[in-house]
Amino acid sequence: MSRSPELNAQLREIGLFGGLSDQVLAGLADTLELVELQPGAVAFREGDSGREMFVLLEGEMEVLKRSKREVEARVAVLGPSDWFGEMSILDVMPRSATVRAIAPSRLMRVTAQDLDALYRRDLKSYTLLVLNIAREMSRRLRVADSLLAELVANMLDEYARPRRPAI
Repeated sequence: MSRSPELNAQLREIGLFGGLSDQVLAGLADTLELVELQPGAVAFREGDSGREMFVLLEGEMEVLKRSKREVEARVAVLGPSDWFGEMSILDVMPRSATVRAIAPSRLMRVTAQDLDALYRRDLKSYTLLVLNIAREMSRRLRVADSLLAELVANMLDEYARPRRPAI
């Protein structure tokens, strides 16, 4: 029996799990670990090793990135149905950012081992899940490209603008 029909229904509405059968969703709801974080609690830190990702079921998280000058900047705020940490599963590199709770939050942990078990049990569902991750990463890259283009254009406008002579 599943943990809760509400959790199954919630997973059905999350893009990461798009296209997965009710049976697969019920299995994930039953086996994946739930984590609760209070405001200020860190899911992981930039530079940490990690072989897990998280799905935000309730609450709000912020994504923080350190600059070369060690200035930490908020680059995103995540809400229910968002997920994060998938890069460390796919590329096996250290965490690229810090993610911290800014409201009481409930998360579902998905480890590399969980994905491996899904791969061995149900290749079609595994493929759909990885494709959903790739789609979201592509969307995020498009957003980042647009922001970068705006930043560069604004900088060029500022430095290319003719200066008024001092009086």
